[in-house]
Amino acid sequence: MNTDRLRASAAAALALCLAASAYAEVLAVAKPEAAGLSSSRLERLSSVLKADVEKGRIPGAVMLIERRGKVAYFEAFGMRDKAKGAPMTKDAIFRIYSMTKPITSTAVMMLAEEGSLRLNDPIARHLPALANLKVGVEKADPAGGAPTVEQVAATRQPTIQDLLRHTSGLTYGVFGRSAVKTLYNQAGIGRADDSSADLVEKLGKLPLAYQPGTTWEYSHSTDVLGRLVEVVSGKPLDQFLQERVYAPLGMKDSGFHVPAEKLDRLAEPGPHPETGAPERVLDATKPPKYVSGGGGSVSTTIDYLRFCRMLLNGGQLDGTRLLGRKTVELMTSDHLGALNGPGAGYGFGLGFAVRREVGGPPMPGSTGDYYWGGWAGTYFWVDPKDKLIALFMIQQPSQQPYYPTIIRMLVEQAIVD
Repeated sequence: MNTDRLRASAAAALALCLAASAYAEVLAVAKPEAAGLSSSRLERLSSVLKADVEKGRIPGAVMLIERRGKVAYFEAFGMRDKAKGAPMTKDAIFRIYSMTKPITSTAVMMLAEEGSLRLNDPIARHLPALANLKVGVEKADPAGGAPTVEQVAATRQPTIQDLLRHTSGLTYGVFGRSAVKTLYNQAGIGRADDSSADLVEKLGKLPLAYQPGTTWEYSHSTDVLGRLVEVVSGKPLDQFLQERVYAPLGMKDSGFHVPAEKLDRLAEPGPHPETGAPERVLDATKPPKYVSGGGGSVSTTIDYLRFCRMLLNGGQLDGTRLLGRKTVELMTSDHLGALNGPGAGYGFGLGFAVRREVGGPPMPGSTGDYYWGGWAGTYFWVDPKDKLIALFMIQQPSQQPYYPTIIRMLVEQAIVD
């Protein structure tokens, strides 16, 4: 090997060592007992995830628990890409789908803090395509045919706050059936070849599913907020998030696609554990036309930990402040009141489900903890009272409904102080 090649190899080795050293420093893991957790009880969590990998329920997973500022558990299980025989790594990149929603909601609140918008603004003040929305009322056909939709006046127009808490009257069109939801599906709302502007134009021609403020329904609300960020800031959503959220927080692997040099870290689903059929996920290998504020981004466990740390720290991380403390308190408080939320014991804040009471949900927690998840199975929660952050990352859409309650139980039962 000649001198130039030796120097190049030495430089590359040094760069790898420095990168590994920096990564190790960020991910330093404390003894669980130093954070009030039981090592032996955390073995239950490890055992369940190892067994689920062996049974083929999931190809792989990454799990992280931080409490009182200490990472007390950080493990990777199984395969990152089973088809290629690639083991799961702690720096694997995941499609986080609806875990994009809290990030987009944060962007909206940043603009609100700057005075660029008000939460009680009707959304049409900023997005005129949504002016004068009507509400669809389903009418039965006396002859027994398909129901029709009668459009009636809205008692008020949806506000930005309604969009943040999913009381806008919008829907996704896929959870349950109704005549309005059928119209959404026929209109192709959220198609990958549309832009966020196209999405808003389509929504403006459809009736709302509910009177604004009367019903919590998970919906395209946060996608509309993504377009709101673009219009108010004058920047594409992905650019705004990169400049104002990801870069300031040091979220170096987050965005709306995985660049070519990082594709060897992209986690992939395995076959459906029961049918063996392929599980479909977003193509994250190239920039999308539709930058979905409600479900289009990718991230890593550590990147999303940094986002959660910012929230738990009252809007700042490592000297960088994104939000004021009172704004975070507003976001992580219940905004539904008497309305039913996403599950027993939970209301909804401005971007997150928020726990109203200890009793009711089918897993332990604290009043005021908040969470959300993604369609492919990623999930997080933050418990301000216990100063706890937990992140669970998989890429197996069929298993998304199964894991939140069991993961929550396995983590919470390990708290022993």
